[in-house]
Amino acid sequence: MLKVDQISTFYGKVQALDRASIEVGENEIVSIIGANGAGKSTMMRSIMGLVHPKSGTITYQGENITNLKTNQIVTRGIVYVPEGREVFPELSVEENLEMGAFSRKYTAAKMRSLLEEQYAVYPRLKERRKQAAGTLSGGEQQMLAMGRALMSKPKLLMLDEPSMGLAPILVEQIFDIIKELHAAGTTVLLVEQNAQMALSIADRAYVLGTGRITMSGPAAEVLADDRVRSAYL
Repeated sequence: MLKVDQISTFYGKVQALDRASIEVGENEIVSIIGANGAGKSTMMRSIMGLVHPKSGTITYQGENITNLKTNQIVTRGIVYVPEGREVFPELSVEENLEMGAFSRKYTAAKMRSLLEEQYAVYPRLKERRKQAAGTLSGGEQQMLAMGRALMSKPKLLMLDEPSMGLAPILVEQIFDIIKELHAAGTTVLLVEQNAQMALSIADRAYVLGTGRITMSGPAAEVLADDRVRSAYL
């Protein structure tokens, strides 16, 4: 589904990715783990067109999307839940969800159906649907950010540090939801510092260090590798 081939991405003169390559197959969960500053978020931002690689290519379903704008990438079925959630704080929960479907031009009936789908997955959001998103807890905002992303029915869902700042019980809930989404047919690319959780649900995994892919393979093998265990677990 997605092939990132030898991309090098810079912020000014600072190089964040150095000839990094990953692949995501259809209906896989692929996890990228690594320390702070390793380039994980830059990988996501490069795929989404929020920053463009200086070299290398990004191919999605056979199409070169390396230099497309972010809105063009979204309409192709890739959706990104950024680190820090970035909900619209002054809009209500329901208005935030509706914004997730902005590019799709749904009918009112279709919009209501999609909202009910998200409320079935996240009943807490239904209880708070008229509440300003900025007043939600961190866990509720993460659920809202994921629900908003799913309103456009993405083919590839990219999640950047979904467990950041959450209590352990909420982390388990978020990962249970990710597994349910995958079981329903959504392909997931997951960036996580919680290596144990990320690798436990993934099909394949990559380890990113200082902008370079240092290890890759089946997630179970990466999880069992002594170098990974000593560095990240």
